[in-house]
This record gives sequence, structure tokens and C-alpha cells, in this order.
Amino acid sequence: MKSFAHENARSVDEAIQLLVKYKGRAKLNAGGTDLLGVLKDRILPDYPEVIINIKPIAQLNTIEENDDGIRIGALTPLINILSSTLVEKTYSILQEAAITVASPLIRNMATIGGNLGQDTRCWYYRYPEEIGGMIKCFRKGGKTCPAVPGENRYHAIMEAKKCFAVCPSDMAVVLTVLDASLTIVGGGGTRNIPMKEFFTPIGNVLAPDEMIMMINIPKPSPVARQKFLKFTLRKPIDFAIVSAACLITVDKGVCKDARIILGAVAPKPIRAIEAEEFLRGKELSEEIVAEAARLALVGAKPLSKNAYKVEIAKTLVKRVVKGL
Repeated sequence: MKSFAHENARSVDEAIQLLVKYKGRAKLNAGGTDLLGVLKDRILPDYPEVIINIKPIAQLNTIEENDDGIRIGALTPLINILSSTLVEKTYSILQEAAITVASPLIRNMATIGGNLGQDTRCWYYRYPEEIGGMIKCFRKGGKTCPAVPGENRYHAIMEAKKCFAVCPSDMAVVLTVLDASLTIVGGGGTRNIPMKEFFTPIGNVLAPDEMIMMINIPKPSPVARQKFLKFTLRKPIDFAIVSAACLITVDKGVCKDARIILGAVAPKPIRAIEAEEFLRGKELSEEIVAEAARLALVGAKPLSKNAYKVEIAKTLVKRVVKGL
């Protein structure tokens, strides 16, 4: 690991002042479950000069209820979400996703904000410097994505262009289906953006002097059914090959409203709008649910080795819609 300076931030203002001071040469560290591995493998094109420890900011480790729903501080560990009776009562889908993240040791350290902001897991992007040198993929200033002609079994099948790495965050999928928003603070002030607008084709919208402060989640309909499913090769530890989340209201077997989100199929969580529109007003028969699953993947364009993800995604859509 290369040498770096270390700063402790005890408030949000202090953290932002440090980010502004170092002008893109600093990285924030909370749980460190992703960042430390990134630093050890030297995968970043520009190595940070400073690591800013934000764990001491107690105000960002909280789960609070308000008139609109709940607010979760970005430094809240996933284990706190799993143990929260407030989350369990009304936002159980958050717990369904959190329990699938890595291992108990990781969940004790990893924060919800870190889960959203973690770096991509693409093996070309993360190719360690010590094993032959950095691969200059599109994210690192190259002109092409080596996954397209290469090993792409876990890469994007939807809405990818120059980079085919998928969004690795499980919490992003369920926060998107819950219509959450993020409070982001930086040198230019505070802004709120919908969860669905946080990710870009090659990362996220955070500026070098910004950080996530709060996750704001509105109350879902009390009669809506929530469901998250994740397919992996190994249940513990693995990142999703495909995931799906659904928030659906059913009355006497008829779908009144639905929101369906797919994860690990694109650079960001994907909303299956055509499938949602098709389901509304219909009885959830096997045929109707199967057609909704087909519509959810109608825009898929698999690469040479990942067409299997289409069928897995269809199966997960059918299961979350039916609440299995």
C-alpha cells in the first residue's frame, strides 16, 4: 500500500472543509470494507494523498422517523438496519437486502452510504497492479471496455455503452424501489437528488468535494407487499449476478400498482416500467406474471457470455411479483 496522510473529521462541516482543501486528492473512509482493498491493490489511476476518517461523525449514524417516512444517516452500519424494529415494521425490504450483503463481519462495519458509493467490482477495472500492471479500461481513461470482447459473464446486459460494469450495490436496488432520495452535502452546499438519479454510466454524481449525508425514504403504502431477491453462486459473501425488488399492491388478486427494479444488469438499478404498466389492473395469473417478466427484459442486449442473466432476471421478476 502506498503511503498517505490521515485526517479525522468530527463533523460534516469538517469533512467537507477537508475535501475542499485537498481538491480531489482525498478519499473518505467509514467502514473501509471496500476502500482498503482498493488501496492495497493499487487499482486507482490516481492514488489519494489523504484519507479522511468520517467514522466519528455521530449524527450520520442514525435511523429516525418523521412525518414523511424515515431518514437513515449515511454512516449507519448495515447491522443497525438489520436490528431496527422501525425498519422491520414498515421497510422490511431494506432488511431483506442488507442481510444478503457479504458476511456478518462485513455487515458490522459496512455503512449504507458506503454500500451506495462503493467502487465497481469489474475484474478488468480491479486488476491488481502487482500482477502485470493496470488495465487501462474506459473508466481509467482508455478508449474501450475489455469486457466486451473478453470475459463478460457478470457484466451488463442493459443500458451499457462504453463501460459494461454493473452497479454492485444491493441497497441501491431496494432504495430505488422505495423511491428514496439522497441528501448530499459539499463545498457548494446541500442538494437532494432521487436515488434513481444517483448513478451514472461510469460511477455516480458525487463531486470530489461531496458526500452522502442522509437517505430519505418515504412511507410505502401500508397495503403494498415488499420483496427483494438476489441470485448469487454462493449465498454468503458474493455480489449479485442478478437481483430484483418489487413494491406491489394487490387487491383480491388484481394488481393495483407496482414498482419493479432490476439490479446487477446495468450500470445502475433499472426500473421495469413496461412490466409495471402491463401488470396494473390485471389478475396475477401465471401467464400475466410471465409476460410482465418478459417485458422487464425486453431491452436486454447480452454480451457473448452473459445471456443467461436474462433468464435469471425473468425468474426473479416472477418471484418478487408473486411474493415468493
